[in-house]
Amino acid sequence: MTRVLVTYASKHGGTAEIAEAIAQELGSQGLQTDCRPAGDVKSLDDYGAVVLGSAVYMKRWQPDARKLLRKHADELAGRPFWLFSSGPFGEHPDLSWAEPARTVAAADRLGARGHVVFGGRLPLDPSGFVEKAMVRNTPDEVSDLRDWDEIRSWAQQIARSLNATPAHTTMSS
Repeated sequence: MTRVLVTYASKHGGTAEIAEAIAQELGSQGLQTDCRPAGDVKSLDDYGAVVLGSAVYMKRWQPDARKLLRKHADELAGRPFWLFSSGPFGEHPDLSWAEPARTVAAADRLGARGHVVFGGRLPLDPSGFVEKAMVRNTPDEVSDLRDWDEIRSWAQQIARSLNATPAHTTMSS
């Protein structure tokens, strides 16, 4: 059975909730999953596949996710992996601000099997002037654009891909 690491960097918890939903769906499809913050990941040795996600602010992933991609580049290149980003919300979300082009290009060079941008949500506990203004000026009906059916469907596609191919083998010393 393929063991999958779902790892993420989340500033206000919305991306963590997406990662947990992905891990849960992969588990329901017969895959063993672990869901952990990117900053807690020390090695990928125990995993046959990886799903890496991050909240995106002004076209940039969170530092812990970028660091994991850079630090574990060789390991990622040797196994199936996917990326997701979360961030856009509001009445007219600008998806270009949620597309971390440099990060996606780096992942593509390593052989990432895909990248998707999911809608995000406003912070539940905003801090600072900008976040408080965003919360104050965004109508409730567009403050959370996460589409849980879309998220689960994407995870099902990953599961189908992994269940159709032999598991990645890891070497132990």
